[in-house]
Amino acid sequence: MLLDENNYKEKIDAFTQQDWRPLLELIPKIESASKFGEWSGGKTDEKGISQFPYCIAAQVVSQFLQIVYRLPTIINFDWGAWKKGRKMASDEGFDFDTIDLPTKCKLITAIVRNDRFCEGALVCAFESGLMLKILKSMEKQITGAR
Repeated sequence: MLLDENNYKEKIDAFTQQDWRPLLELIPKIESASKFGEWSGGKTDEKGISQFPYCIAAQVVSQFLQIVYRLPTIINFDWGAWKKGRKMASDEGFDFDTIDLPTKCKLITAIVRNDRFCEGALVCAFESGLMLKILKSMEKQITGAR
């Protein structure tokens, strides 16, 4: 299920701490993971038939995807044209505590949706620590933890 661009803020702000629990419970699993995915394919067989490389996501990444769609936190908006989000995601020093939960959900949406067009983008977001930073910032905001 996707959230509508016209009312996603209200819907996200209405989520309870209990609603967020499955997503926040992934944080320790992400922190302890040593691998978020692996590449396969990219070979040409003896008949000359090539197979494009593809990324096989680790279980924690697959769980994440199921949760963000089920919660839902995925927003139907023009994520590809969202320059502000691209700037936030590419800035290693960006302080995610400075943005609200709906904007964090927009970032998650952009990363998840980008993965459909750029193989391995979601796994890379986990490997780089970007997704963990976003989730930890969400946890602070949702639980009030410091």
